[in-house]
Amino acid sequence: MSPDRALPLWSMVLEQAAGTPVTVGHVCAAVVRVTGVDGSSVALTTSSPIREAVYASDETAARVEELTLTLGEGPSIDALRLGEPVLSADMAGTVARSRWPLFASEAVAVGVQAVFALPLRIGVIHLGVLTTYRRRSGDLIRRQVSDGLALADILCLLLLDGTDPAVDTPLPEADDAEEVRYPEVHQATGMITVQLGVTAEIAFARLRAFAFAHNRRLRDVARDVVARRLRFEPDSDDDYACGR
Repeated sequence: MSPDRALPLWSMVLEQAAGTPVTVGHVCAAVVRVTGVDGSSVALTTSSPIREAVYASDETAARVEELTLTLGEGPSIDALRLGEPVLSADMAGTVARSRWPLFASEAVAVGVQAVFALPLRIGVIHLGVLTTYRRRSGDLIRRQVSDGLALADILCLLLLDGTDPAVDTPLPEADDAEEVRYPEVHQATGMITVQLGVTAEIAFARLRAFAFAHNRRLRDVARDVVARRLRFEPDSDDDYACGR
């Protein structure tokens, strides 16, 4: 980021903070402004197979994050894996549908036409991914991409500085933090690990497969597992689980 551009971007973030401590939400608001997208979300990598969503600007951004978590595919998955931006300007197009057949279809169904994912990384440290969406198709121009990447670097510095986004980050359009953080998914994965005697990775895959096969939201299935309304059995007639 050039010094000439760094100052305006920092000023924009401080303007969003309006004199309060800068949070993930303030940086994301600046990202939305400079890139011309409609919303954004931030998810962090964790030691478990489940990425930790810590911010969503609105209900649609939270839904995009949930689809990524449930389906295990999409631009943000690739951005995190490759460590480079993954920009999909037309989710209804043949390229997106070929690359992410499940995610692309579901994203279009919730009104998302473009998804742009920027990795959050400093050197070899991979922190997570910043995902933005737009309700219309079309590419970002070069300046928008470079500004988005510069603000992603600011996000990295903020996260490495010890800020706890789960506590400090506001959710402007979704007051309930459960909308994006899904603690019950972690709990359910742990319970399935015990029920099936498998690793956390396999347990999470089974939970995700059940939600997809039954056309249900991942967090709703997880809540049923935690409430013991649904139990996964290794010898069940169902391919994934049975209800109790």
